[in-house]
Amino acid sequence: MISIPFVKAHGARNDFLLTWREQVPAQVDDFPATALAICDRNTGAGADGWIILSPSAEANGAIELWNSDGSRSEISGNGTRCAAALLIESGHAGADVRILTGAGVKFIRLLQRRGLAFDFEMNMGRARIEELGSEIVPERESVILNVGNPQCAVFVSDFDFDWRRMGAELERHSRFPNRTNVSFVKVVDRHTLDVRFFERGAGETMSSGTGSTGAGAAAMARGLVESPVRVETPAGPLELRWEADDIFLSGPAEIVARGEFYWNVS
Repeated sequence: MISIPFVKAHGARNDFLLTWREQVPAQVDDFPATALAICDRNTGAGADGWIILSPSAEANGAIELWNSDGSRSEISGNGTRCAAALLIESGHAGADVRILTGAGVKFIRLLQRRGLAFDFEMNMGRARIEELGSEIVPERESVILNVGNPQCAVFVSDFDFDWRRMGAELERHSRFPNRTNVSFVKVVDRHTLDVRFFERGAGETMSSGTGSTGAGAAAMARGLVESPVRVETPAGPLELRWEADDIFLSGPAEIVARGEFYWNVS
């Protein structure tokens, strides 16, 4: 049996298990299989993803993100805030946190702390628009872009259709050789979006930091919104603002549990 310690945290109900690199047992040599097991909501500790947190010469810490299906991801906005919360709570960072991700070093600023609940603002960097008027979804406006990970933003007038099925189909569309994250975006007004998320490797999630960033960037590129933008999610709002081309995302992160996952490897 392998015992894997973890800290559980969530950013707007997008939940993650975080393990320090030095605490990963030497027997763990198959990280995809381990992520699949530890994230299972019935037989594991349960989460949208597993984050390995390591020391870094470039930052306060470095993260390696594994999705709940065992695949790798470059970055998660919500997950990175969770890592920032753990770095501060453990004394490895102060109010200004630098984290090395698969999409480069990200800068996170602590706005407020209440015990183990934190509010952060994170510089998400610049969005790269790949297709402003994509026809990947017939009769729906879509934008294909990258915000550190691949995104497909589909504009909708409501959510009264099987958007989960459409999200699953788009995630694995041939247009995306490494799969994609999908957001369904309803424009409420010039400063508000209502969004649903189907994330690569995790499926439907209650919120998404990079998904919210992609939705906002897509709407901004199409001239539908202006800074600042509130993104309403099933888990509550996230806030976006623009400084030149850089996008800043504000949102919560909360540490909720510590424990060990006992894995009987067959």
